[in-house]
Amino acid sequence: MKKYLKLLFFLAFAFSLHAQNGLPQSAGARGAAMGNASVCFDDINSAFSNQAGLAFLEEISISAYGERRFMAEGLNSYLFAAALPYDKIGTFGLAINYFGFSDYNEQKIGLNYARKLAKNFSMGVQLDYLGTSIPNYGTAHSVTIEIGILAKLNDKVRLGAHVYNPVQSKVGTLDRLPTLFSLGMTYEPSKKVFLSAQLDKDIYNHPFVGRFGLEYRPIDALYIRTGVSAAALAQASFGFGLNLKQLKIDFASSYHQVLGFTPAMSIIYSFKKNR
Repeated sequence: MKKYLKLLFFLAFAFSLHAQNGLPQSAGARGAAMGNASVCFDDINSAFSNQAGLAFLEEISISAYGERRFMAEGLNSYLFAAALPYDKIGTFGLAINYFGFSDYNEQKIGLNYARKLAKNFSMGVQLDYLGTSIPNYGTAHSVTIEIGILAKLNDKVRLGAHVYNPVQSKVGTLDRLPTLFSLGMTYEPSKKVFLSAQLDKDIYNHPFVGRFGLEYRPIDALYIRTGVSAAALAQASFGFGLNLKQLKIDFASSYHQVLGFTPAMSIIYSFKKNR
């Protein structure tokens, strides 16, 4: 009985979930804490928000992320990313998403490539496999792509843009997947403060979603973050991160006015570059 109640819960509130039907997931706990204003990230978290950011990585990096939507049993989301940068060639990466529970789940596997086209300008692409599985009904499959660019105008300002599913793919015979455009900008007035703003738009007559994030680094080992995403109902978010040299651990939680809290956590490890 509990399983069917979970499924009813999911169907009732699917309109409010950020990552359904293959949409890009949170950019790790860092992104989740900053309202997902993450299209200008240039770390391993950009594997989930704008693959162009991977071109600026200098070390092999891996990331594992998990969240529980609205503290509801079964509405779990798990992400994994790996990035392998090569000098003068670019960065190759893998991104895997899983959302759901035994009676309904979605899978996404993405292979990506990012390259600097100039010293401070990069482009990234990702090929996605998407699957939706419902026991007793079968599994639907599809493929789509993502494309992104990132420009560092100077030491303080970045501009980023990303499009998900420009080819307007469907999953099986279901409705067409969303085609989502994201445009963002960041400003770093100092090495301690990182401000991020972003607009998202689904071309199928959905309203604009505004996202705003703040990251403050009082000491080298600690990040404090907050953010908000503003659509029909605003969601506030907050979190912190620990920088332990090659290891980073990030925590986040967002709050929906109707559905409640969504806790999240990321673990990131970067391998030292051979000299």
